[in-house]
Amino acid sequence: MATAKSSRSRAAIPSGPLKEGNAHEASTQLEEKLEVFRKEQFDPDAFFQSKCQSMNEKEIRHLCSFLLDLKKASAEEMRRSVYANYKSFIRTSKEISDLEGELLTIRNLLSTQAALIHGLSEGVHVDSLSTGSEGTGANAVSSFEDREESDIEKWSVEYPDVLDVLLAERRVDEALAALDEGENILAEAKEKKTLSPAAICSLKTAITEHRQRLADQLAEAACQPSTRGVELRAAVSALKKLGDGPRAHTLLLDAHYQRFKYNMQSLRPSSTSYGGAYTAALSQLVFSAIAQAASDSLAVFGDEPAYSSELVVWSTKQTEYFALLVKRHALASSAAAGGLRAAAECVQIALGHCSLLEARGLALSPVLLKLFRPSVEQALHANLKRIEESTAALAAADDWVITYPPPGTRASSRSNAPLGSGIAFQPKLSSSAHRFNSMVQDFFEDVGPLLSMQLGGPTLEGLLQVFTSYVNLLISALPGSMEDEGNFDDSRNKIVRMAETEAQQIALLANVSLLSDELLPRAAMKLSPLYFAGGKDDPRKRASDRQNRQPEQREWKRRLQRVVDGLRDSFCRQHALDLIFTEDGDTHLSAEMYISMDATVEEPEWFPSPIFQELFAKLSRISSIAADMFVGRERFATLLLMRLTETVILWLSDDQTFWDDIEEGPKPLGPLGLQQFYLDMEFVIHFSSQGRYLSRHLHQVIKDIISRAMNAFTATGIDPYSVLPEDDWFADIAQDAINRLTGRGRSINGDRDLNSPTASVSAQSMSSIRSHGSS
Repeated sequence: MATAKSSRSRAAIPSGPLKEGNAHEASTQLEEKLEVFRKEQFDPDAFFQSKCQSMNEKEIRHLCSFLLDLKKASAEEMRRSVYANYKSFIRTSKEISDLEGELLTIRNLLSTQAALIHGLSEGVHVDSLSTGSEGTGANAVSSFEDREESDIEKWSVEYPDVLDVLLAERRVDEALAALDEGENILAEAKEKKTLSPAAICSLKTAITEHRQRLADQLAEAACQPSTRGVELRAAVSALKKLGDGPRAHTLLLDAHYQRFKYNMQSLRPSSTSYGGAYTAALSQLVFSAIAQAASDSLAVFGDEPAYSSELVVWSTKQTEYFALLVKRHALASSAAAGGLRAAAECVQIALGHCSLLEARGLALSPVLLKLFRPSVEQALHANLKRIEESTAALAAADDWVITYPPPGTRASSRSNAPLGSGIAFQPKLSSSAHRFNSMVQDFFEDVGPLLSMQLGGPTLEGLLQVFTSYVNLLISALPGSMEDEGNFDDSRNKIVRMAETEAQQIALLANVSLLSDELLPRAAMKLSPLYFAGGKDDPRKRASDRQNRQPEQREWKRRLQRVVDGLRDSFCRQHALDLIFTEDGDTHLSAEMYISMDATVEEPEWFPSPIFQELFAKLSRISSIAADMFVGRERFATLLLMRLTETVILWLSDDQTFWDDIEEGPKPLGPLGLQQFYLDMEFVIHFSSQGRYLSRHLHQVIKDIISRAMNAFTATGIDPYSVLPEDDWFADIAQDAINRLTGRGRSINGDRDLNSPTASVSAQSMSSIRSHGSS
């Protein structure tokens, strides 16, 4: 209930910055809303029922999910705040501990001085008495000398010698007991006056001096390399009992550090040594030392915050030193050479040893990840750069013929096949694409620690950049692409073998479509936590992680598709320009070809214009080639045909010169020209519809073009519907043209039955056109 309460209170606070005038008002409103929680009669259950009674199950689940996310965010924020000020807190705590020790020392010195002053004053008092009355003084001295010493006075005289013996023989436990006994007797003597002030002062001085001697003796023993295990803990524990806990804990940590440094002498890295072996040996030494230090600290000092904090700071310092050595002797060379696998292995080994300390309350993995991240990033970028350069070198000699992968190349699992099913297929790609895919697959075998280092996003981004560079190379392989002023990518400076034939150019599209649709997403799935979690994780947590990552993965795939669309658009633009323009720069699609038809006296042979015949022939060839290259990916082939057709029609729609001649030229568009234009557009609709690549957008653009031409004809004062045949006539002519161009039917006019409905409609339309022309 506390979480729900806090979330509702937080919801009342504006998320943006407040002006001064609104700050007070918002604070007042918040105080009023929090007032209900301050009442002694506050009932959490009743409050929850009053707020959530009207909520349905979905809203309650959403609220619970929100509260859990808020709890996680709060815990993470608290952890960051603690770590951000941890060193300052530890430094302050240590300074306070040192100050307490100094105050204890000062108190002991003041007590000693007070005892000395008191003893001196007692001596002066005795002397003054002796000068007052000789008889009385003589009697007093005689009385004191005649009095027998008590047992405690005898003990106080022998006590310093006993301590000297115990310290000389290093009988620590007995010396501690003797010092405690001396403290007790000293306190009792002060209370009961069983010792003279001089004896009390002497006893206190003896206790203080021997306590310090014992502390120095214990500190010296703790610093010896031969002092280990039980002996070290005993010395530190004894020093703690003497009241010098901060010094004892520091000595304990220093002893473990010195032992670690001594063991390090046998570990000599060389330039030829294997990085993983060196990292394993070094991490074994470092984290074993930290683990043993943590065990000793817990055994002697327990979980007192001051000592636990000092242990964390010390462990962090040793971890940083370890990371520095690994970076210097193992990671630096592999990262510079792009050896992501070697760098990842070093990180994995270190994290494996480091994670064993979490059971002891030492979470040092974030420290390692922060320190190793730059080196792994360097290896990541170098590896991606190597993929890019190697692929570019192969693209210079690629013949752009798709084949199955070379023998010995491992099969790639289909993206829609379940993991572990063993279903695989051999992709058909060109040589450079095979190399690109192989290097990417190998690359993602080495990305194990990247997620824990929060490098999943940069990894996908880097792969996207490499894929973009490869696609730009393929765009450069298209004829005429180098003259495209819109392509300013550096890939134009790289040597790429040109794709001269349509089959080679479509092979470029086959490369990128298969890579973007299946191979790259399949490889990138290895970044998902599902493939690193194993079988022990909570399935609900894995499902939550997968759901959280889906938007990011979908956006990445969309960006891949946009890169592929760039190559497809370049292909379509180049082929559209080849259709529309001649080698001399003249156009095959001009208004004159329609306007000039009415100047002839002979009846034309109704057939689509040559440019649209060539468009149909090109689309047919591309469709045939794509059927072999896009097996199982027919949708991409359909989109390609659709986009190419749209490119040509959109150029016609946007060609202002064409429409200026049609609408405002010196010669108006006549009935024959209108009928030919209408026939061309219907021909495009007809074969696009049969090929199943007539998009709604393309259909609407064609209808708008026809409407614009008819409006231009209407401006001449003639109703266009009076000169145009029925729709069936255009459909028959378009189908006959398709049959003739594909070699499946008879030629138009020459072999057509004059009694057929098509012929009669054509004759009627021609007579109508002639009558309008003569009038």
